[in-house]
Amino acid sequence: MQLKTHLKIDKSLSGEIIELSEGSAVLKLKTDSRMVADEKGLVHGGFIFSLADFCAMATVNEPTVVLAQASIKFLKPVVVGDELIAEGRLIKTEGKKRWVFVEVKRGKEKVAEGEFLCVIPEKHVLS
Repeated sequence: MQLKTHLKIDKSLSGEIIELSEGSAVLKLKTDSRMVADEKGLVHGGFIFSLADFCAMATVNEPTVVLAQASIKFLKPVVVGDELIAEGRLIKTEGKKRWVFVEVKRGKEKVAEGEFLCVIPEKHVLS
């Protein structure tokens, strides 16, 4: 399956697609020095959120999909150099709305999880 959305996103900051199928996506992100929040090498949560958000968008995989709401839990700290895997799966569909559950792991350890409400407008939101 080919990615149809968010085609210009910087994948070095938001994740590379490693698997994509109907209603699911798996992305990988190697954290780097651009993501560091402090002198101990803590990765800012915004980059983990971006990975999870992009994973949700790829799971829906419609050209005009946008995020309407998100609820995410950060469970473990992430440090520079960690490789993260985000797995998204479609859990509910209602009209133009899609609910996606995303887990972000470092190896077998879950570092974040969340539910994303995505909406598929008929045309681009900036049109």
